Amino acid sequence: MVVIMDGEIEEEEREREEEVAAAVEEEEEEEIDLPTSSPREEIDVIHEIFSVIEFVAQLGDYRRTQRKECYNLARRMKLLLPLLEEIRDYDSPINEAGLASLCCLKKALVMSKKLMRICNEGSKIYLALEMEAIMIKFYAIYEKLSQALDNLPYDELGISDEVKEQVELMGMQLKRAKKRTDTQDIELAMDTMVVFSKEEDRNADSAIIERLAKKLDLHTVEDLKDETIAVRNLVKERGGQNLESTEQMIDLLNKFKQVAGMEITNVYIDPVMPKLLEKCQSFVIPHEFLCPITLEIMTDPVIVATGQTYERESIQKWIDSGHRTCPKTRQSLVHLSLAPNYALKNLIQQWCEKNKFRLPKKGDQAASSESSTTEQKDQISLLVGKLSSSKLEVQREAVKKIRMLSKESPENRILVANSGGIPPLVQLLSYPDSKIKEHAVTALLNLSIDETNKKLITKEKAIVPIIEILQSGSREARENSAAALFSLSMLDENKVTIGLSDGIPPLVDLLRDGKIRGKKDAATALFNLSLNQSNKARAIDAGIVLPLHNLLEDKNLGMIDEALSIFLLLVTHPEGRQKIGQLSFIQTLVEIIREGTPKNKECATAVLLELGSNNSNFILAALQYGVYEHLSEITQTGTSRAQRKANALLQLMSKSEQL
Repeated sequence: MVVIMDGEIEEEEREREEEVAAAVEEEEEEEIDLPTSSPREEIDVIHEIFSVIEFVAQLGDYRRTQRKECYNLARRMKLLLPLLEEIRDYDSPINEAGLASLCCLKKALVMSKKLMRICNEGSKIYLALEMEAIMIKFYAIYEKLSQALDNLPYDELGISDEVKEQVELMGMQLKRAKKRTDTQDIELAMDTMVVFSKEEDRNADSAIIERLAKKLDLHTVEDLKDETIAVRNLVKERGGQNLESTEQMIDLLNKFKQVAGMEITNVYIDPVMPKLLEKCQSFVIPHEFLCPITLEIMTDPVIVATGQTYERESIQKWIDSGHRTCPKTRQSLVHLSLAPNYALKNLIQQWCEKNKFRLPKKGDQAASSESSTTEQKDQISLLVGKLSSSKLEVQREAVKKIRMLSKESPENRILVANSGGIPPLVQLLSYPDSKIKEHAVTALLNLSIDETNKKLITKEKAIVPIIEILQSGSREARENSAAALFSLSMLDENKVTIGLSDGIPPLVDLLRDGKIRGKKDAATALFNLSLNQSNKARAIDAGIVLPLHNLLEDKNLGMIDEALSIFLLLVTHPEGRQKIGQLSFIQTLVEIIREGTPKNKECATAVLLELGSNNSNFILAALQYGVYEHLSEITQTGTSRAQRKANALLQLMSKSEQL
């Protein structure tokens, strides 16, 4: 699994892996009891294999987390077509052994079809969280395909030498694929770890949610509607099993919806069809009468700049959340004006009268909501004005209230920015009063959750004063400055700016000297910044290795996975390997491999493999600390990814001993 979790989840994962392995073993033990082959049977089997390959060829795109694996498997399946064509055109009858081999091949391809269909239309969140378990299924398929191809009687089937060589080459590729050790998507792992952290919820986590949504292609309204249906179907299939991981999927889905400005619904009890549509199942509501955002019949349809029509309340909420694109087309909105669609409104009213369908009354609610929004705008505008007051107490009270309001809702964050609140907040970062600076940097942290606000804050050159507060502010101000830098570093250009502005050394200081919350804020910021190659060197020069090492040794902090994730980034840099690969660090890695949690062991093994792949001296040092025995144990009892990494390490050790 990509997600860094421990305890019950990992035990559940191990049980699931054992179930997959047992299922594959059971299939392999099944005997194919066939009568003497007949031309009809030969044609049926070959036709079914052609149908499977044709079905897979038409699947199109796959979920991003399995896309590469699916495309590789689909390509290999297509390579079987020349083989199948020669078998189909073979004049002589196929004997019983040949037909049995073809049935084994068909079974492996049917397994492939089922798995690839899941990767084509299954829940994107499920496929991301269960990436490791899904990979096990791919490896099981590679095993069965490889066996089926090895057992084909090529000569008896009249296969040409050219096609035979092509199929044998594919068999070798399948065997290599079974042994391949994939590089973990550590950015996805770190993001998911922070999102599912049980520590105090931080607003900055929404920046990670935005990045996760984009990585999983779950940032449009249509994508999220499809994902809701997929998750709901999965919940029904599970029938109450795996409740903790199910709750995690639903929680993440709701966070994605919140970012997209969608209504949060109960996946367990809410039907796929909206409630308004349930009431009129005896007739079909014309599709053009439904709002693309809510899928409910519109009462006040309006047209946006792209020409698309939405329910006024829904599209206004979308715009107020900071979005500047059309939800349906994803095109940029050249203006935010909403034009009433009177023609469509009249058609809807005529249709409702004809079908005796009563539209919901939203007038009073809309008027109340509009009045409330106006009051909030006035309040925020007044507070923004007070930020420039000549009276210290007035400024302090205003910035404190803006800090609280910007934490409450996405709408407030937009209102503060639209009221011109960001420039004076940035100016207050350099104010001599420490409390004002603390409130200002925290308000900017909250505002930076919005993508547009990130750019506005950057434009106002806030990064340097935020770094200054990180260097010399109060404890809470330093922690929130680190969180703000993490949020702003979601923009790639800011990763560079923060690095060039000497933002990394004070983050390393906070990692070393801060309280637990400060250490976590510093770790997430340093991880994100270290995705930039130049920043890896800056972090190493700033002395990040020692405080990270301390996090590994202090188990009470509970930050071993965070530290190892950063180490996994740093060891890809030559200077990082030189600084990290000291004997004391190798000894600590071996200790974690021996007695850590399953996820600790997996990460530590991955770091040691990266070190050893570039310098055999690290392998020899690890051997001196007794790592061989622990790796051998991991190959039998570790997580699937840990097993692959451990096997790769053992192979490296074998080569080192031969040298």
